[in-house]
Amino acid sequence: MKRHIENAEHYHWGEGCDGWHLVKTDSLSIIQETMPPKTAEKPHYHKYSQQFFYVLQGRLVIKLQNVSYSLAKGEGFHLAPGIQHQIINDSDSSSHFLVISEPTTKNDRIEEST
Repeated sequence: MKRHIENAEHYHWGEGCDGWHLVKTDSLSIIQETMPPKTAEKPHYHKYSQQFFYVLQGRLVIKLQNVSYSLAKGEGFHLAPGIQHQIINDSDSSSHFLVISEPTTKNDRIEEST
C-alpha cells in the first residue's frame, strides 16, 4: 500500500510533537515525526529495539548521555538497543524526520531521569 502522512495513523506526543505510523508491525516500525522548535523528548532507552533516525527537514540533536550529535537534513544516526538517548530540536524551526525501529518499540521504552 502506498503510504504518506495523509493516510497514516496519526498521534501526538510531547510538547506539540506529531507522529505518523507509515509501517506498524511487531517486527518493524517506520514513523515520520515532527518536532516544533525548542522541544525535546525525555531521556530513555530500548532494551530490545535498534533505531535509525533520519532527518528530512531541519535539524535534530541526538544526546547520548553526555555526548550530543547534531544532524542536518539528509543525515541519520543508528542506535543499538540499550543506549540511553534523547532527541532534541534546539533550533528555531520545526524538524521533520523518520524513526525506524526494529523490532517495534511498543512496550520497550524505559525512561531515565535527566
